[in-house]
Amino acid sequence: MIVVTGANGLLGSYVVRRLVEAKIPFVAMRRESSDISSLADINNIIQWVEGDITDPDSLIEIFSKATGVIHTAAVVSYHKQDGEIVKSINVEGTRNVVNACLITGIKRLLHVSSVAAIGKEKGQVYIDETSKWIEGAIVSNYATSKYQAELEVWRGQEEGLCTVIVNPSVILAPTDWDKSSAQLFKYAWQERPFFTDGSFSAVDVRDVATAIIKLYNSSIEAERFILTAETISYLDFFTKAANYFGKKPPSIRVNRKLIQFAARFDAFRSFLTRSRPLITKETAHLAGKNFTYSNIKVKKALGLEFQSIENTISWCCGEYRQKISLKK
Repeated sequence: MIVVTGANGLLGSYVVRRLVEAKIPFVAMRRESSDISSLADINNIIQWVEGDITDPDSLIEIFSKATGVIHTAAVVSYHKQDGEIVKSINVEGTRNVVNACLITGIKRLLHVSSVAAIGKEKGQVYIDETSKWIEGAIVSNYATSKYQAELEVWRGQEEGLCTVIVNPSVILAPTDWDKSSAQLFKYAWQERPFFTDGSFSAVDVRDVATAIIKLYNSSIEAERFILTAETISYLDFFTKAANYFGKKPPSIRVNRKLIQFAARFDAFRSFLTRSRPLITKETAHLAGKNFTYSNIKVKKALGLEFQSIENTISWCCGEYRQKISLKK
Protein backbone atom coordinates (compact mmCIF):
# COMPACT_ATOMS: atom_id res chain seq x y z
CA MET A 1 0.00 0.00 0.00
CA ILE A 2 1.33 3.43 -1.01
CA VAL A 3 0.53 6.70 0.74
CA VAL A 4 0.37 9.76 -1.53
CA THR A 5 0.85 13.04 0.33
CA GLY A 6 -0.65 16.15 -1.23
CA ALA A 7 -2.95 13.89 -3.24
CA ASN A 8 -5.38 16.71 -4.06
CA GLY A 9 -2.65 19.02 -5.36
CA LEU A 10 -1.66 19.90 -8.91
CA LEU A 11 0.81 17.02 -9.27
CA GLY A 12 -0.60 14.73 -6.58
CA SER A 13 -3.96 14.47 -8.34
CA TYR A 14 -2.30 13.21 -11.53
CA VAL A 15 -0.19 10.73 -9.56
CA VAL A 16 -3.44 9.44 -8.06
CA ARG A 17 -4.92 9.04 -11.54
CA ARG A 18 -1.89 7.07 -12.71
CA LEU A 19 -2.14 4.78 -9.66
CA VAL A 20 -5.83 4.19 -10.35
CA GLU A 21 -5.08 3.39 -14.02
CA ALA A 22 -2.34 0.94 -12.98
CA LYS A 23 -4.58 -0.60 -10.29
CA ILE A 24 -1.87 -0.06 -7.67
CA PRO A 25 -3.24 -0.01 -4.08
CA PHE A 26 -2.87 3.38 -2.41
CA VAL A 27 -4.39 5.82 0.03
CA ALA A 28 -4.66 9.52 -0.78
CA MET A 29 -3.69 11.80 2.08
CA ARG A 30 -5.15 15.27 2.50
CA ARG A 31 -5.78 17.87 5.16
CA GLU A 32 -9.31 18.13 6.53
CA SER A 33 -9.94 21.48 4.81
CA SER A 34 -8.50 20.46 1.42
CA ASP A 35 -10.38 20.96 -1.83
CA ILE A 36 -10.66 17.62 -3.64
CA SER A 37 -12.71 18.83 -6.61
CA SER A 38 -9.81 18.10 -9.00
CA LEU A 39 -10.55 14.40 -8.51
CA ALA A 40 -14.34 14.65 -8.42
CA ASP A 41 -14.80 12.24 -11.35
CA ILE A 42 -13.01 9.38 -9.54
CA ASN A 43 -13.68 10.35 -5.93
CA ASN A 44 -15.85 7.31 -5.35
CA ILE A 45 -12.94 4.92 -5.94
CA ILE A 46 -10.30 6.80 -3.93
CA GLN A 47 -9.56 5.90 -0.33
CA TRP A 48 -8.95 9.23 1.40
CA VAL A 49 -7.20 9.63 4.74
CA GLU A 50 -6.93 12.85 6.69
CA GLY A 51 -3.44 13.80 7.79
CA ASP A 52 -1.02 16.70 7.88
CA ILE A 53 2.70 16.57 7.17
CA THR A 54 3.22 19.17 9.90
CA ASP A 55 1.65 16.72 12.39
CA PRO A 56 4.12 13.84 12.99
CA ASP A 57 1.61 11.75 14.94
CA SER A 58 -0.88 11.71 12.07
CA LEU A 59 1.87 10.59 9.69
CA ILE A 60 2.96 7.74 11.94
CA GLU A 61 -0.62 6.50 12.22
CA ILE A 62 -1.14 6.56 8.45
CA PHE A 63 2.29 5.22 7.45
CA SER A 64 2.05 2.30 9.89
CA LYS A 65 -0.46 0.70 7.51
CA ALA A 66 1.62 1.26 4.36
CA THR A 67 4.78 0.01 2.69
CA GLY A 68 5.69 3.07 0.62
CA VAL A 69 5.22 6.83 0.33
CA ILE A 70 5.08 9.19 -2.64
CA HIS A 71 5.63 12.63 -1.15
CA THR A 72 4.19 15.35 -3.41
CA ALA A 73 2.90 17.77 -0.76
CA ALA A 74 4.61 21.17 -0.96
CA VAL A 75 4.04 24.91 -1.13
CA VAL A 76 5.22 26.74 -4.24
CA SER A 77 5.58 30.46 -3.57
CA TYR A 78 8.03 33.20 -4.50
CA HIS A 79 6.47 35.74 -2.14
CA LYS A 80 8.73 36.87 0.69
CA GLN A 81 5.84 36.95 3.17
CA ASP A 82 5.27 33.22 2.61
CA GLY A 83 8.75 32.37 3.88
CA GLU A 84 7.59 30.76 7.13
CA ILE A 85 4.84 28.62 5.60
CA VAL A 86 7.19 27.55 2.79
CA LYS A 87 9.77 26.42 5.36
CA SER A 88 7.15 24.77 7.57
CA ILE A 89 5.63 22.67 4.77
CA ASN A 90 8.59 22.02 2.51
CA VAL A 91 11.40 21.55 5.03
CA GLU A 92 9.84 20.63 8.37
CA GLY A 93 7.05 18.70 6.66
CA THR A 94 9.54 16.62 4.69
CA ARG A 95 11.56 16.04 7.87
CA ASN A 96 8.39 14.70 9.50
CA VAL A 97 7.70 12.46 6.50
CA VAL A 98 11.23 11.02 6.57
CA ASN A 99 11.11 10.45 10.33
CA ALA A 100 7.70 8.78 10.12
CA CYS A 101 9.00 6.52 7.34
CA LEU A 102 11.94 5.46 9.52
CA ILE A 103 9.77 4.91 12.59
CA THR A 104 7.14 2.82 10.79
CA GLY A 105 9.50 0.83 8.59
CA ILE A 106 8.39 2.24 5.25
CA LYS A 107 10.27 0.37 2.52
CA ARG A 108 10.45 3.10 -0.13
CA LEU A 109 10.06 6.89 -0.31
CA LEU A 110 9.79 8.84 -3.54
CA HIS A 111 10.25 12.54 -2.87
CA VAL A 112 9.16 15.26 -5.28
CA SER A 113 11.69 18.06 -5.23
CA SER A 114 12.26 20.71 -7.93
CA VAL A 115 14.91 21.91 -10.35
CA ALA A 116 15.01 24.94 -8.04
CA ALA A 117 16.93 22.73 -5.59
CA ILE A 118 19.74 22.15 -8.08
CA GLY A 119 22.72 24.50 -7.89
CA LYS A 120 23.75 26.87 -10.65
CA GLU A 121 27.19 28.40 -10.97
CA LYS A 122 27.42 31.96 -12.25
CA GLY A 123 27.12 31.90 -16.02
CA GLN A 124 26.08 28.24 -16.11
CA VAL A 125 23.27 27.62 -18.60
CA TYR A 126 23.25 23.80 -18.95
CA ILE A 127 22.34 21.99 -15.75
CA ASP A 128 22.14 18.30 -14.86
CA GLU A 129 21.87 16.21 -11.71
CA THR A 130 25.57 16.62 -10.91
CA SER A 131 25.30 20.40 -10.51
CA LYS A 132 26.04 21.32 -6.90
CA TRP A 133 24.14 23.67 -4.60
CA ILE A 134 26.14 26.84 -3.97
CA GLU A 135 25.91 28.21 -0.46
CA GLY A 136 25.48 31.98 -0.38
CA ALA A 137 24.09 32.21 -3.91
CA ILE A 138 21.12 34.52 -4.48
CA VAL A 139 18.15 32.16 -4.52
CA SER A 140 14.49 32.27 -3.49
CA ASN A 141 13.02 31.03 -0.22
CA TYR A 142 11.31 28.34 -2.25
CA ALA A 143 14.56 27.08 -3.81
CA THR A 144 16.27 27.02 -0.42
CA SER A 145 13.36 25.11 1.11
CA LYS A 146 13.43 22.44 -1.60
CA TYR A 147 17.20 22.03 -1.25
CA GLN A 148 16.90 21.68 2.53
CA ALA A 149 14.06 19.19 2.05
CA GLU A 150 16.34 17.09 -0.15
CA LEU A 151 18.93 17.06 2.63
CA GLU A 152 16.29 15.51 4.90
CA VAL A 153 15.65 12.79 2.32
CA TRP A 154 19.37 12.07 1.94
CA ARG A 155 19.58 11.82 5.73
CA GLY A 156 16.81 9.25 5.62
CA GLN A 157 18.73 7.30 2.99
CA GLU A 158 21.81 7.25 5.24
CA GLU A 159 19.67 5.98 8.12
CA GLY A 160 18.38 3.02 6.13
CA LEU A 161 15.40 4.36 4.16
CA CYS A 162 15.26 3.49 0.45
CA THR A 163 14.70 6.78 -1.39
CA VAL A 164 14.57 8.32 -4.85
CA ILE A 165 14.10 11.99 -5.74
CA VAL A 166 12.57 13.68 -8.79
CA ASN A 167 13.29 17.29 -9.75
CA PRO A 168 10.58 18.54 -12.12
CA SER A 169 10.97 21.82 -13.98
CA VAL A 170 7.91 24.09 -14.37
CA ILE A 171 4.96 21.69 -14.37
CA LEU A 172 2.33 22.62 -16.95
CA ALA A 173 -1.24 21.53 -16.29
CA PRO A 174 -4.77 22.89 -16.59
CA THR A 175 -5.69 24.03 -13.09
CA ASP A 176 -7.09 27.10 -11.33
CA TRP A 177 -6.00 30.36 -13.00
CA ASP A 178 -4.18 31.66 -9.95
CA LYS A 179 -2.26 28.50 -9.09
CA SER A 180 1.35 27.84 -10.00
CA SER A 181 2.12 27.68 -13.73
CA ALA A 182 -1.52 28.38 -14.61
CA GLN A 183 -0.66 32.05 -14.23
CA LEU A 184 1.40 31.78 -17.42
CA PHE A 185 -1.71 30.73 -19.33
CA LYS A 186 -3.76 33.41 -17.60
CA TYR A 187 -1.22 36.01 -18.75
CA ALA A 188 -1.69 34.91 -22.38
CA TRP A 189 -5.50 34.80 -22.05
CA GLN A 190 -5.56 38.35 -20.70
CA GLU A 191 -3.56 39.57 -23.72
CA ARG A 192 -0.85 41.17 -21.61
CA PRO A 193 1.48 43.12 -23.94
CA PHE A 194 4.87 42.59 -22.28
CA PHE A 195 7.47 39.83 -22.47
CA THR A 196 11.06 39.31 -21.33
CA ASP A 197 14.09 37.81 -23.05
CA GLY A 198 14.25 34.95 -20.56
CA SER A 199 13.30 31.32 -20.98
CA PHE A 200 12.26 28.44 -18.75
CA SER A 201 12.24 24.66 -18.77
CA ALA A 202 8.86 22.99 -18.57
CA VAL A 203 7.25 19.57 -18.45
CA ASP A 204 3.78 18.06 -18.86
CA VAL A 205 2.17 17.07 -15.54
CA ARG A 206 1.12 13.74 -17.06
CA ASP A 207 4.73 12.89 -17.88
CA VAL A 208 5.84 13.78 -14.36
CA ALA A 209 3.19 11.49 -12.89
CA THR A 210 4.21 8.67 -15.24
CA ALA A 211 7.89 9.07 -14.34
CA ILE A 212 7.05 9.01 -10.64
CA ILE A 213 5.19 5.71 -10.91
CA LYS A 214 7.93 4.15 -13.05
CA LEU A 215 10.67 5.24 -10.66
CA TYR A 216 8.72 4.14 -7.60
CA ASN A 217 8.26 0.68 -9.12
CA SER A 218 11.93 0.41 -10.11
CA SER A 219 14.86 -0.83 -8.03
CA ILE A 220 16.62 2.54 -8.34
CA GLU A 221 17.55 4.21 -5.07
CA ALA A 222 19.75 7.01 -3.72
CA GLU A 223 19.42 8.89 -7.02
CA ARG A 224 17.71 12.03 -8.22
CA PHE A 225 16.28 12.68 -11.66
CA ILE A 226 15.50 15.91 -13.47
CA LEU A 227 12.10 15.73 -15.17
CA THR A 228 11.81 18.21 -18.01
CA ALA A 229 10.71 18.19 -21.64
CA GLU A 230 12.39 21.22 -23.16
CA THR A 231 13.27 24.87 -22.70
CA ILE A 232 11.07 27.57 -24.21
CA SER A 233 11.37 31.36 -24.30
CA TYR A 234 8.67 33.38 -22.58
CA LEU A 235 7.80 35.02 -25.90
CA ASP A 236 7.42 31.67 -27.65
CA PHE A 237 5.30 30.28 -24.81
CA PHE A 238 2.98 33.30 -24.63
CA THR A 239 2.67 33.42 -28.42
CA LYS A 240 1.73 29.74 -28.69
CA ALA A 241 -0.74 29.97 -25.79
CA ALA A 242 -2.29 33.17 -27.17
CA ASN A 243 -2.70 31.58 -30.60
CA TYR A 244 -4.48 28.55 -29.12
CA PHE A 245 -6.72 30.89 -27.13
CA GLY A 246 -7.40 33.07 -30.16
CA LYS A 247 -5.84 36.02 -28.35
CA LYS A 248 -3.26 38.66 -29.26
CA PRO A 249 0.29 37.66 -28.20
CA PRO A 250 2.61 40.05 -26.34
CA SER A 251 4.72 42.37 -28.48
CA ILE A 252 6.61 44.72 -26.13
CA ARG A 253 10.02 43.51 -24.94
CA VAL A 254 10.95 44.45 -21.36
CA ASN A 255 14.59 44.40 -20.24
CA ARG A 256 15.87 43.14 -16.89
CA LYS A 257 16.34 46.58 -15.33
CA LEU A 258 12.74 47.50 -16.06
CA ILE A 259 11.52 44.21 -14.58
CA GLN A 260 13.51 44.85 -11.40
CA PHE A 261 12.09 48.37 -11.18
CA ALA A 262 8.58 46.98 -11.66
CA ALA A 263 9.18 44.50 -8.82
CA ARG A 264 10.23 47.30 -6.44
CA PHE A 265 7.27 49.43 -7.47
CA ASP A 266 4.88 46.50 -7.05
CA ALA A 267 6.30 45.77 -3.59
CA PHE A 268 5.54 49.38 -2.60
CA ARG A 269 2.04 49.14 -4.10
CA SER A 270 1.32 45.91 -2.25
CA PHE A 271 2.51 47.48 1.01
CA LEU A 272 0.11 50.41 0.59
CA THR A 273 -2.84 48.27 -0.53
CA ARG A 274 -2.03 45.28 1.71
CA SER A 275 -2.30 43.00 -1.30
CA ARG A 276 0.10 40.43 -2.69
CA PRO A 277 2.58 41.73 -5.28
CA LEU A 278 2.11 40.53 -8.84
CA ILE A 279 5.87 40.66 -9.46
CA THR A 280 8.33 39.69 -6.74
CA LYS A 281 12.08 40.18 -6.50
CA GLU A 282 12.52 36.44 -7.06
CA THR A 283 10.26 36.20 -10.12
CA ALA A 284 11.86 39.32 -11.60
CA HIS A 285 15.27 37.72 -11.14
CA LEU A 286 14.14 34.51 -12.87
CA ALA A 287 12.31 36.25 -15.73
CA GLY A 288 15.52 37.30 -17.45
CA LYS A 289 17.41 34.04 -16.97
CA ASN A 290 18.13 31.34 -19.53
CA PHE A 291 18.68 27.84 -18.11
CA THR A 292 18.49 24.49 -19.86
CA TYR A 293 18.01 21.37 -17.75
CA SER A 294 19.09 17.94 -18.95
CA ASN A 295 16.64 15.03 -19.11
CA ILE A 296 19.21 12.54 -20.42
CA LYS A 297 19.53 10.62 -17.13
CA VAL A 298 15.84 9.81 -16.71
CA LYS A 299 15.47 8.95 -20.40
CA LYS A 300 18.27 6.40 -20.12
CA ALA A 301 17.00 4.99 -16.82
CA LEU A 302 13.34 4.61 -17.80
CA GLY A 303 13.27 4.82 -21.59
CA LEU A 304 10.91 7.74 -21.05
CA GLU A 305 9.91 10.16 -23.81
CA PHE A 306 8.36 13.51 -22.95
CA GLN A 307 5.46 15.31 -24.56
CA SER A 308 6.56 18.30 -26.62
CA ILE A 309 5.78 21.65 -25.00
CA GLU A 310 3.72 22.46 -28.10
CA ASN A 311 1.44 19.47 -27.41
CA THR A 312 1.20 20.33 -23.72
CA ILE A 313 0.28 23.96 -24.40
CA SER A 314 -2.36 22.81 -26.88
CA TRP A 315 -3.85 20.38 -24.33
CA CYS A 316 -3.85 22.92 -21.48
CA CYS A 317 -5.37 25.70 -23.60
CA GLY A 318 -8.09 23.34 -24.81
CA GLU A 319 -8.95 22.43 -21.21
CA TYR A 320 -8.97 26.08 -20.15
CA ARG A 321 -11.20 27.11 -23.05
CA GLN A 322 -13.66 24.36 -22.13
CA LYS A 323 -13.72 25.48 -18.48
CA ILE A 324 -14.23 29.11 -19.48
CA SER A 325 -17.06 28.26 -21.90
CA LEU A 326 -18.82 26.22 -19.20
CA LYS A 327 -18.79 29.24 -16.89
CA LYS A 328 -20.53 31.46 -19.44
